[in-house]
Amino acid sequence: MSSNVLESNVESLLVSALEGVDGTVYLVNPDAETFEALVDGLDESDDVSVRLFGDERMLKDVLDDFIVGSTAADLMDAGRLELRALDEPSNTLLVTSECVMAIVDTGSEVAGLATDDTDFVDSANEQYAAAWEDAEQFNLRTPAISRVRQSLSDDIGSDVAEDFDTVLASMETARGDGEGLDEVTISLLVAAKNEELLYDISKWGEDVGIASKATFSRTKTRLEELGLIDTEKVPIDVGRPRLRLVLGDDRLRGADNGELANVAQSLMAS
Repeated sequence: MSSNVLESNVESLLVSALEGVDGTVYLVNPDAETFEALVDGLDESDDVSVRLFGDERMLKDVLDDFIVGSTAADLMDAGRLELRALDEPSNTLLVTSECVMAIVDTGSEVAGLATDDTDFVDSANEQYAAAWEDAEQFNLRTPAISRVRQSLSDDIGSDVAEDFDTVLASMETARGDGEGLDEVTISLLVAAKNEELLYDISKWGEDVGIASKATFSRTKTRLEELGLIDTEKVPIDVGRPRLRLVLGDDRLRGADNGELANVAQSLMAS
């Protein structure tokens, strides 16, 4: 794409700007909305890989949403996305081998103002290639969603994995801010719906990199106090009984997977 682009939102602009582009491009200093739109767009495309320079605080804030972070981790594992911290202020730019585009958001529309001047494009690519080598790599600790799904199916069960996916798909965000439903809360609710053991789901969560067993235990206690889940003791041959998770509210027990997150969020807020 070497001509100006005008779209109603940044996701549409990125789709238009990257259409037909092969190889590696640079996205420089995107805001949170642009970064999220890029992750969504790359997840639907197979032709382009992106090296992203971003403000470190912005990257952390956006990737704290498990839905975005786990998808980004998949893209990074596939070599489709790389993240590095931006040291200096910059306009928001999309740099390809054929053009340089400045992204301008007016609130009601988003414009991509492009130039395909060969000398300018070559200079920009050289500049950001050199800057990339010097920039600090951003380390994402969130596990890839494909690994989460596969390991949950293998370690706990395919029904639990399907329920986890359905609940996650019904949500706009899954943030670990201690207030709403994050990936640990979702895992525990789905485990309780299927009456799985706390030991099994917390061991899986720690092994796959979602959170420590201690975090699962603390979250379980909070959900118990809020009345969302209960536990039942299950005797074992040696050692202390283990705890089976069950849903603690009739409204949750009566909700299908597409409603579970909304009902749980409503109960937590009441």
